Amino acid sequence: MKPKKLPMSKYRGNKQHEIEHSCDMVDHISNLPDCILHQILSFMHTKEAVKTSILSTRWKYLWVSVPKLDIDDAVLYPREIDDKHPSKVTSFMNFVERVLRMRDASNLEKFSLICRISSDASQIKLWISDAISHNVRELDLCIVDMISSVLPKSMFCSMSLTSLKLEVEWIKIPPHVSFPCLKNLHLDYVGFLNDGDAERLFSGCHVLEKLVLSYCQWIHLNHIVISISTLKSLTIFDDSDFEPEDDDIGCKIKIIAANLTCFEYIGHLSNEILLSDIPSLVRAYIHISLPEERQNEVTCRAVDLLKQLRNVMALGLSNVTMESLIFTDMPLHLPVFPNLINLTLTKEIENYTFGAVMNLLYFCPNLQFFGLSEGFENSMDLGEEDRVWLLVPICMTNCLKIVTFKNFHATDSEICFLKRVLKYATVLERMNICWSKTQVGERKKETDVIKEFEKVESSSAVFVVRFT
Repeated sequence: MKPKKLPMSKYRGNKQHEIEHSCDMVDHISNLPDCILHQILSFMHTKEAVKTSILSTRWKYLWVSVPKLDIDDAVLYPREIDDKHPSKVTSFMNFVERVLRMRDASNLEKFSLICRISSDASQIKLWISDAISHNVRELDLCIVDMISSVLPKSMFCSMSLTSLKLEVEWIKIPPHVSFPCLKNLHLDYVGFLNDGDAERLFSGCHVLEKLVLSYCQWIHLNHIVISISTLKSLTIFDDSDFEPEDDDIGCKIKIIAANLTCFEYIGHLSNEILLSDIPSLVRAYIHISLPEERQNEVTCRAVDLLKQLRNVMALGLSNVTMESLIFTDMPLHLPVFPNLINLTLTKEIENYTFGAVMNLLYFCPNLQFFGLSEGFENSMDLGEEDRVWLLVPICMTNCLKIVTFKNFHATDSEICFLKRVLKYATVLERMNICWSKTQVGERKKETDVIKEFEKVESSSAVFVVRFT
């Protein structure tokens, strides 16, 4: 029979009741089924999960079946670790060995290994092999300053992996690669030794749906093809510190993905991106940085990239991308975007990029939503008689339904732009205006802006202006 619970005030001076009450609380947790306790332990770092073995006999071996192992040398040893501290390196190695040696035969859901210290490569290779032998589904490896042979061949033929994230400086791909279940692949700072290695890895991903290439090193590659029919999402972060030589045109990366629906590129186009056979593309986001010494080259590649996105339905562009388009003859080079209904600009619009924005709108004849997520730069100088209004984009007069203007400061240029939209947008349904953080609560400014809008003879019969 469980001890009767007494009010806390009754416990004072009654050690017997204090002990019984504490044991009662522990028993509630310990009596939970193993599957629930394993789930609780999976939210803890492996180091902390192992510590629970001292709680009681019930907990002694629970951690050996936890479905997730999270091993990070920085968590185990927060102080800086290097070769001058061999005892700490040995302690780290021994800890991982103990964890893997004592683990039972149950399958692993996830194995995460972050190793920044100079450990034994052969041992790390065995650790990864051990995870593969436990049919691990998610594998996350960050191995710094380690040779490529640290990755076992068994990893490249795993029948269980559904998600793989690698941060290894250079990897050598074995002759045979086959990932029958891999759906997510994330490569961070990975370098390939040659074209064949890169293509062999990608061609072995038979059911891949999401691919992230983050700051990868392409300096040894000339031309690779990533052909994956199941691929739905592709993200390329290509803004590394590497600067190509004058005669280095970078790597040509050709993407063939018939089912690709989402594409994101962030970088300075040191490599040429070729999108081929992407009829299903729905959304794209492009942020191009513009190195001054490569202005002409980047501009041409930026236009070529946008041409390949001509059938996209939703497009996000940074202001820097718009800036790169200033250096080209846009009316002659930009394509028409017949399917584009949603266009969002994700950086502050400046004086010298506003003209490029208006030019871009000319090529979006069916645009329904136009968003400015960062508004105008404070120094923007735009007037109602500005030459930019001599030719109004067709989309503004025919089909533009929603305009969202964020980071609103109520400057003359911002008010001028929105008044022009009200004047020309014949089917406008809603205008969303979001105040900047510094202007929130300025009710008088909001009243003044509304009065300005009321002076406009709007072309739209019914519309709503909403401030947030």
